[in-house]
Amino acid sequence: MKQLILDLAPDADPTLDNFVAGPNAEALQALRELATSMRREAVVYLFGAPGSGRTHLLRAVVSGFSHGRSAYVAAKVGHALPDPLPDLVAWDDVHTLDDAGQARLFGLQIRLRESGGVLLCAGDVAPARLPLRADVVTRLAAGVAYPLDVLADQDKAEAVARHADLRGFRLGREVIDYLLRRHARDLPALIRMLEALDRYSLETKRPVTVPLLRELLAETGA
Repeated sequence: MKQLILDLAPDADPTLDNFVAGPNAEALQALRELATSMRREAVVYLFGAPGSGRTHLLRAVVSGFSHGRSAYVAAKVGHALPDPLPDLVAWDDVHTLDDAGQARLFGLQIRLRESGGVLLCAGDVAPARLPLRADVVTRLAAGVAYPLDVLADQDKAEAVARHADLRGFRLGREVIDYLLRRHARDLPALIRMLEALDRYSLETKRPVTVPLLRELLAETGA
């Protein structure tokens, strides 16, 4: 039953407004301008370690893009391209592309350049270090690149507290500190646990406290 609580806890819809920038304020501002068409670089590339917010930002730009059609492509799932060609394509995890995926990305680069569209990509390393074809790397490196840093604990605490506010309850600092000490440190996992804690609180009709969180962690094995 308690595992069901965790399984049913939905991920928050990624937006630029609910992204806690921390040290990534420059990248966030650039993406806000891209989403509202205040700037139109042909190629924008984000890179950082897992948990730095790459996927969140790509999905947020796609959902908030206000100047035509947009699409998100997950390289780890597949690389089918939408037809007709959108005005912006966000291609995630390009560092994982196989030969067929790289060929598709190269073709997309050419088509978007000809149409005046935007290619927004994300990977785990800087463009020049990508283990991809030289022609693909050259085109990615010719764009604007923004490094993303993993949030510090203080920024993660802010993100968790903000998400609790959005769900309509106040999360005490002692609960946040306990969560950061005892649970997975990447932000998506923390948010999922917060949402599970909210559900568990409603189910048991008990306030969100450290003892309640400790009980949930013990019963779910999280």
